[in-house]
Amino acid sequence: MGILEVKGVNKRFGGLQALGNVNLSVTENTVHAIIGPNGAGKSTLLNCLVGKLIPDTGSVMFDGQSVLGRKPHEINQMGISRVFQTPEIFGDLTVMENVMIPCFAKRDGSFRLHAFESVPNEKELVEKAEQILIDVNMIDQRNQHAASMSRGDKRRLEMAMCLVQEPRLLLLDEPTAGMARADTNNTIDLLKEIKAKRDITMAIIEHDMHVVFSLAERITVLAQGTPLVEDTPENIKGHPKVQEAYLGQAHG
Repeated sequence: MGILEVKGVNKRFGGLQALGNVNLSVTENTVHAIIGPNGAGKSTLLNCLVGKLIPDTGSVMFDGQSVLGRKPHEINQMGISRVFQTPEIFGDLTVMENVMIPCFAKRDGSFRLHAFESVPNEKELVEKAEQILIDVNMIDQRNQHAASMSRGDKRRLEMAMCLVQEPRLLLLDEPTAGMARADTNNTIDLLKEIKAKRDITMAIIEHDMHVVFSLAERITVLAQGTPLVEDTPENIKGHPKVQEAYLGQAHG
């Protein structure tokens, strides 16, 4: 059994079948990619994984607990963090301040500015944030305002904000969207470094096949809301049904 288990998930929006009997198992400490053409149901599935959408039928379990209907801060407390297509950072704050913000979250999802339950003093909080910045190679930018950074660095900062929460599962929604190739390659290298340093599971939705085949250990292909095939990257590349549905056009 995987750390993330999706069983029999169906979701309709009016007359549209967005997801049809989706089953997915993500093994702990692996990188699992979810791919497919536009309209395949990838974003709908991701929103079910973080509790934002509730399926009509089926279950989504993380480490034996249902995520369905939970609030965002409850999802974070379970050990799940999400990286969005557009980096969600605070542009008017410095890099260091952005990384420290998640550490002030209270259990009800609100924020306290002068104390944090699991960080007993400011010195420990600063040391924790600094170590994260070292891990993502941003310590030299700690005093830079986030708004002035490139999209690639903003993405790196957003990942740092996720990592400071010490997640067990990192969900990445097209993490290289809108990036130049150099920033894309830097993001790939960063994710490889994170994976090497931490016991973390990653589930990635991504259109760029260069990213997918550089990172994924397992791939699920969706077509019209239904899983078409799940296999290793090597087998996915040559699968005739996958080539017909998606990869033939995208990777050829």
